[in-house]
Amino acid sequence: MKTLFCGLFLFACSALAQEWQTALPNWSYEFPRDHHLHASFKTEWWYFTGNLRGPAGERFGFELTFFRQGIVPPAARQADRSRFVVDDLKFAHFTVTDVNGQKFRFDQKASRGAFGEAGFDRGNRLAWIDDWSLTMDARGEFHLQAAMTDAQLDLALTPTRAPVIHGENGLSRKASGEGHASQYYSVTRLATSGSLSLGQRKMSVQGETWFDHEWATNQLSEDQIGWNWLCVQFKDGADLMLYQMRRRDGSADPASSGTLISPDGKKTHLTASAFAMTPQRRWRSAKTGADYPVVWRVDIPAAGLHFDVKPLLDNQELALSPLTYWEGSVETNGENASGVGYLELTGYAGALSALAR
Repeated sequence: MKTLFCGLFLFACSALAQEWQTALPNWSYEFPRDHHLHASFKTEWWYFTGNLRGPAGERFGFELTFFRQGIVPPAARQADRSRFVVDDLKFAHFTVTDVNGQKFRFDQKASRGAFGEAGFDRGNRLAWIDDWSLTMDARGEFHLQAAMTDAQLDLALTPTRAPVIHGENGLSRKASGEGHASQYYSVTRLATSGSLSLGQRKMSVQGETWFDHEWATNQLSEDQIGWNWLCVQFKDGADLMLYQMRRRDGSADPASSGTLISPDGKKTHLTASAFAMTPQRRWRSAKTGADYPVVWRVDIPAAGLHFDVKPLLDNQELALSPLTYWEGSVETNGENASGVGYLELTGYAGALSALAR
């Protein structure tokens, strides 16, 4: 489950909403087709998070995400119109966690794409905004490029596992009731190599990346304020995704769920009752005042998994306007459960309940 950040454009949640396609069970997933655009849904994102090593063993994390927020449903679009009429809004987030340097860098871009400076699904480009881009070649390999004031990333990513479909019957539910769901899959391991520049230093990096792709029209319910999301790549070859939807009273929504992938690729759907995510330590942002649970205990009894999740850097907060969230590189420690991953915490600096509806 990844952050929607539609708060930038709440006016898009208009009377046209009923004309968008809704996520339903039994979606017929097909690849590489489903790596591409799903324009009939209101919201979509391509989300990459990875843990990398530098030439001297330095540790880095990164996030690069492209979001699409629909305004005009495809059926209502007119062929003969001004280029300034916007069908959807494009925005993106880019972060770099410098573990050794104890520094977190982040930036965002937003564009209407009126002159082609931003868009989706053109040629080998799945998404782009200015000089930030996601491309896929004929072999199914991805290429990421992004730059901010003092950081630049240029990575090649090769999938080493087939896509994993989350949820049940091809549907990832986020709340009770019709429509509160998404079509959601992950490529949990992509061998990653390329270059990372920090200030005047350019270095080669290698590691693994996790790719989430999700599309929907109406996910969150009125009483949900955010979520806790976790992905882990364990050293033994297993992978794990969990999301815990958070209600206004602080409880976890029963629609929370996850997916455990064994080293041989077998998938197990986890219902909310199959796992526990328990906060162990919090970190308060001096910039925004948001209080984030950055250390967690995770227990999945039926799988014999019990481990702690710890951030590689406490301050991995994207203090963005108008919406702030915490998304950072983490490591896990436990018996047969050591690994690396990413943790996302939303709704702690303001409720997300108005979003993605």
